[in-house]
Amino acid sequence: MNGTLAGWLQITALLAALALTYRPLGDYMARILTTGKHLVVEKGIYRLVGVNGDADQRWPVYLRSVLAFSAVSMVFLYAFQRLQNHLLLSLGFPPVKADQAFNTAASFVANTNWQSYSGETTMGHLVQMAGLAVQNFVSAAVGIAVLAALIRGFTRKRTDRVGNFWVDLTRVTVRLLVPMAFVFAIVLVAAGAIQNFHGVHEISTLLGDKQSLTGGPVASQEVIKELGTNGGGFYNANSAHPFENPNGVSNILEIYLLLVISFSLPRTFGKMVGDHRQGYAILAVMGLIWAASVAVITVNELHSVSSTAGHAAGGMLEGKEQRFGIWASTLFAASTTLTSTGAVNSFHDSFSPGGGGMTIFNMMLGEIAPGGTGSGLYGILILAVITVFVAGLMVGRTPEYLGKKLGAREMKFASLYILATPAIVLIGTGTAMSLKGERASMLNSGPHGFSEVLYAFTSAANNNGSAFAGIGVNTHWYNTALGLAMLFGRFLPMIFVLALAGSLAKQQPAPVTVGTLPTHRPQFVGLLAGVILIVVGLTYFPALALGPLAEGLH
Repeated sequence: MNGTLAGWLQITALLAALALTYRPLGDYMARILTTGKHLVVEKGIYRLVGVNGDADQRWPVYLRSVLAFSAVSMVFLYAFQRLQNHLLLSLGFPPVKADQAFNTAASFVANTNWQSYSGETTMGHLVQMAGLAVQNFVSAAVGIAVLAALIRGFTRKRTDRVGNFWVDLTRVTVRLLVPMAFVFAIVLVAAGAIQNFHGVHEISTLLGDKQSLTGGPVASQEVIKELGTNGGGFYNANSAHPFENPNGVSNILEIYLLLVISFSLPRTFGKMVGDHRQGYAILAVMGLIWAASVAVITVNELHSVSSTAGHAAGGMLEGKEQRFGIWASTLFAASTTLTSTGAVNSFHDSFSPGGGGMTIFNMMLGEIAPGGTGSGLYGILILAVITVFVAGLMVGRTPEYLGKKLGAREMKFASLYILATPAIVLIGTGTAMSLKGERASMLNSGPHGFSEVLYAFTSAANNNGSAFAGIGVNTHWYNTALGLAMLFGRFLPMIFVLALAGSLAKQQPAPVTVGTLPTHRPQFVGLLAGVILIVVGLTYFPALALGPLAEGLH
């Protein structure tokens, strides 16, 4: 079978699987977030935490719960790493150094999973399982919980309550993430991923050399890494490692897992607001951007004219696993940078200027197509609010979205959300480029070296976690700066999302009139996609011009 046919078959199979899942999974998540019934295990957790599962919270209380839970999680994970030499299954590894432990704790709590370390030579099995993997579950659940609060802001009226964070967190973890991860971990093991408690084994190669191989509970962590759009790999090579991603079947399964929840959440949104057409409109925008990204990256990697060797070889093969080839690598690259997952099965630093630049642009979109678990949908809903406001200005009407008027207060929160992440990216990149010592961390000079730094801060602030890899980031400065970028990039937007949710929940819904902008039609889909591209273009074009665009022209 030739590569082109195989590539199209993979895309077709992926789309079919996502389409079959969309309705049942979306409806199931809506039931999780709206039912009044508690499972026995959930009641036990509420008693342990000391919360009333039937009491809703005001948005400031909901926010404080999110921040308090995340802060405790970060302290716990930091301590876990610093004390790992005293823990079981440490494999003899020493404590993780302070700045790297801070960076890693911030990374996994913020659902970023940026890694400035090699997992198989730094982290013991207990830290991987009870530290990193646990955060893969709960950080994903936090994103869906915040989304649930925003949707309730649209559906509720004349109230200051947006739900109960502890209930949302518990239900999403217990009823959604754990069961799905359990089932698909078995599937991944059947596909060839490893799952054991082996330590480091030294083996003899065919040439008589010695090689050290580390085993571990890989499959169980690999599944939630993709399912929760986390991305942190058990091994340094991430999903390019055969123990994590052994073959083409496991590869397409992992792409499916990193997309399935985020692409199904628009169905959840439509069901909760009582209009499935609203969910389909959001899904259409997500799908259009995802398809365009896959096409751009694939064409650039197959037909790059910027590399003589790549052109002669029939594609940019450097940095790509021969088990997967170009089509499976570009499909993974587009999906992982559009979902805040950050897992990789090839190395983006070796992509062509057009392909690599597109991976950066994907993250600059704000991780919304379909984005991270929860964070992708609440991000695109904020952009929908901006779009409705722009449309209202054009026709001279007070903008409304889903029956809620968008006044000065609501637009301030939406605008702050839009500005927060780009400010972190551009300030961080500019600061790094202004410091001689940090410029020395670039392994490449010129536009490509700048792209490496831009990619790092774009990935950190947008909670993606992937990297161009051609940059040495395991320094005191980068560990600290990127750690702060991940924390601010995760929790500042959440503040504005929850504030907007509280403001919307207090309103009395406005009745639909002949002048109300229909937000379920193709015109709105096109308008929303246009606003997304314009906002990103105006914000990031100068930085892109200095990096991938300049490299491509050169």
